[in-house]
Amino acid sequence: MRRLCVAAVYVIAALLPTQLSAAAAEERADLISKVCGDAAAMGDAGRALTHISAHGSLDDRAWAASIARALIDRKLSCDASGAVVVAAEGSLDAATRVQRNAGEASRSPLLSLKNRAVFEMAEAALTLRSAPDIARRSAALHTLERQASSLPEQLFDAAARDETDPGLKTQISAVAQAAALNSPDPAKRISALGRIAATPDRRALTLVRALVNDPAYVANPAFKRAVDAATATIDRGIAIGDVLATLYNGLSFASILFMAAIGLAVIFGLMGLINLAQGELIMLGAYVTWLVQESLRHLAPGLLDWYLIIAIPIVFLATAAIGIGLEAVLLRHLYRRPLMSLLATWAVSLFLINLVRVTFGTQNLQFVTPFYVTGGVPVIGDFIFTWNRMFAIAFAIVTLALTWALMRMTPLGLNIRAVTQNRTMAGCIGIPVRRVDMLAFGLGSGLAGLAGLALAPIYSVNPQMGQNFIIDSFMVVVLGGVGTIVGTVVAALGIGQVNVLIEPLWGAVAAKVIVLLMIIGFLQWRPEGLFAIKGRRK
Repeated sequence: MRRLCVAAVYVIAALLPTQLSAAAAEERADLISKVCGDAAAMGDAGRALTHISAHGSLDDRAWAASIARALIDRKLSCDASGAVVVAAEGSLDAATRVQRNAGEASRSPLLSLKNRAVFEMAEAALTLRSAPDIARRSAALHTLERQASSLPEQLFDAAARDETDPGLKTQISAVAQAAALNSPDPAKRISALGRIAATPDRRALTLVRALVNDPAYVANPAFKRAVDAATATIDRGIAIGDVLATLYNGLSFASILFMAAIGLAVIFGLMGLINLAQGELIMLGAYVTWLVQESLRHLAPGLLDWYLIIAIPIVFLATAAIGIGLEAVLLRHLYRRPLMSLLATWAVSLFLINLVRVTFGTQNLQFVTPFYVTGGVPVIGDFIFTWNRMFAIAFAIVTLALTWALMRMTPLGLNIRAVTQNRTMAGCIGIPVRRVDMLAFGLGSGLAGLAGLALAPIYSVNPQMGQNFIIDSFMVVVLGGVGTIVGTVVAALGIGQVNVLIEPLWGAVAAKVIVLLMIIGFLQWRPEGLFAIKGRRK
């Protein structure tokens, strides 16, 4: 008996694929017969093709797409044996895809205006599910959007599940939600409200609020409760998203301010030197980054996506060398003449701007956007966790950690702190003050170059870019307390968050003015800034 059961299982397993194949062939033959029938049968065939787009397998969808396209293009001929499709491979039987020619008295079905719309909708649905080209899938979605409520719900669910492009996936979900809200079935509408409320944003709020004017809102208490609950949930999600977006944008702006100011904090805190060329060192860092990108484009295209990482040591060393040369040739002789050093660094700033303008031109540089700073992740409401801002934040955190380690755990950092607190006494105990000045200026210049690198993917890089950061950098340094890393961090965070809070209310220019007035008022009360270095020589 056991052997008989095992044999039966093997026989069934062997026959099952043939039976399934025969059933599929029969369904296709039935659909082809409708395609070759009267206008009503052809309409049924178009709706069947749309059903296949939502429920059919990949092979069924590919077959159905070829039938819909052939019928629209009048490349399908009906004969006594079924139908023949003219394809790139030649004349194929419409049902079996076997090579054959059309029989005698064959005819090409003619679509009425009504049936043409049905088949065009079916062809768009099949394209959305099967086309390898994202542009074709996007165009198909726009076609389907006009009559989305009449299409099977599973079509958009399956298309969103299989879609690989995040932007198109979001569009498909939006069309599906709008279609479900317009469904004649109240249960489906209520279910759609729950799904929409689960991903709250302003677009969803617009869709849901429009339902207040729907007759069902007054006639159906369950629908009214669902609309009110969805509106409250979406409002709450948007509010949370706005708060998170403000904090994230403020943190991003603070990281940029910190990167621009940390080098100046080292230079200004150590030497008391007002370096008006610090913004141009930031600009040079961005231009060196661009040169690294272009070198990789020609010498190692496979590494082009990693140019930001590869450029880090190159940018630091290049701008540090420029800073050391500037200190050794010019500024070393002007430490005791603050007005002359101010004018000299201003002249250096103008020289560097015009040198870059003559060498590279005045237009904005074009940077490749690597995959690790592209796009973002929707969190809640309209808040999107963007990777380019996260790169700037992470880069600022790493720079802070390395700068702190250098200042606290290395002999150079010990010497810099000693000279910052009391230059005369540091020289008396044998610290090479001049050499420390040179190295510290190089460190500050290198950090400014790294700020330019961090800005390259998210900011307009041109010869004037440094001018936009010099004032903000000095505000951060003076507010935080001259020469303190902790003060620079806290001041950058404070200015960044306050600026982001004020800017939407009164505009970017007014925000800068208000922040500057707030800093001036604070310094009237605490001239040494938030964190003053004890024993610093005034």
